[in-house]
Amino acid sequence: MFLYFLALGVFAMGTSEFMLAGLVPGIAAALGVSVAQAGSLTSAFAAGMVAGAPLMAALSRTWRRRIALRAFLVLFVVAHVVGGLTTSFAVLLATRVVAAVANAGFLAVALTVERRGRAIAVLLGGTTLACVAGIPGGALLDAAFGWRAAFWTVAGLCLPAFAAVSRVPDTPAGGTADLRSELRELRPLAGVLLLGALVNAATFGVFTYLAPVAEGVAPVPVVLAAFGAGCFAGITAAGRLADRWPGRVITIGGSLLLAGWVVLALTARVPAALVVEAFTQGALSFAVGGTVITRILHLAAGAPTMAGSYATAALNIGATAGPVLAGAANPFRVAAGLVAAALVVHALRRRT
Repeated sequence: MFLYFLALGVFAMGTSEFMLAGLVPGIAAALGVSVAQAGSLTSAFAAGMVAGAPLMAALSRTWRRRIALRAFLVLFVVAHVVGGLTTSFAVLLATRVVAAVANAGFLAVALTVERRGRAIAVLLGGTTLACVAGIPGGALLDAAFGWRAAFWTVAGLCLPAFAAVSRVPDTPAGGTADLRSELRELRPLAGVLLLGALVNAATFGVFTYLAPVAEGVAPVPVVLAAFGAGCFAGITAAGRLADRWPGRVITIGGSLLLAGWVVLALTARVPAALVVEAFTQGALSFAVGGTVITRILHLAAGAPTMAGSYATAALNIGATAGPVLAGAANPFRVAAGLVAAALVVHALRRRT
C-alpha cells in the first residue's frame, strides 16, 4: 500500500512540472515579466531534473532510504512554499530549479525501493496521471484562485507521501558498492538509456502539440483524456509484462508504436481516428517506456540509485528535446523517426 502513497508524491511532483504550461500567462502578469521569460520556468525545471538526478543520487546513495526520501520531500515542499509566496521572478526561477532537483532525487531513490515491473508501474502511474492533470489542473486553479494556489496544492499533495516513507525498507539507497563501482556498471547501459530518451522524446514531442493538432478536429479535452487514459493503461500493462517478456514488449510494442505514428500522421484530420489513436499511442508509448526503465534497473542491479538517476535524466533529456524537434516539423512524423531510431538502437543492442 505504501507504494501508492509514494506514487501520490510522484504525481504531485510530476504535476508541478506540467502545470507551468497553464500558469505562464498568470505568472507573467503578476510578476511583471514577459510571457517568454515566464516560459523559461519550464526550461529551468527540465534542466534541474537532468542535472539533479545523477547529482542527488550520488550524494544520497549512502543515506538510509527513509532519510533520503524525507529530505527530498521537505526540499520540494519548501521550494513550493517559497515559490507561492515570492514576488520576485528570480526567486521563483530558483525555486523551480530546487524543486526539480528534489523531484529527481526523490524519483531516483523511490525507483530503488522495489525494482519489479509492477511496482515501478505503480510509481510511474503517478507521472502518467500528472501528464493529464497537470496542465488543465494548473489552469483551473489559476482561473479560480490565482497561480499561487497551484503551488499550495502541489505542496499539500506531497504530505501523504511522508507517511508512506515510514514503511519503506530502511536500507542504504545505493546498496553496498562504492560509487566508482556503480558508475563502471552503468557504462554498458548507454544503449538502453539512449533507447529510453528516444522513446520519451517521441512521446512528449507529440503530447506537447496534441492540443493544437486537435483544435478544429475533435474536442481537445477528449483527445487529451484519451491520450492520458492510454498512458495509464500502457504503464499498467508494462507492470505485468516487463519482467517476463521485456524484449518482446520493446520489439513488438515499439514496432506497433512506429506504425501508429505513421498512421496518425496520415489520419490526424479524421476525428474518430484521432481520438482512438491518441489512446493507443499513449498506451504503446508508456508500455515501451515503462519496460525500458524496468530493464535499466534490472541490468544495473549493482548500481540501483545511480541507474534510477540516469534513467530519470535520460527520460527528461527526451522530454526536453522532443518538443523542440516536433515543433520544427509534423510532430507525428518526427515521433515516427525517433521511434524508428529507437528500434535500430534496440536491434543493435540485442546483437552485441
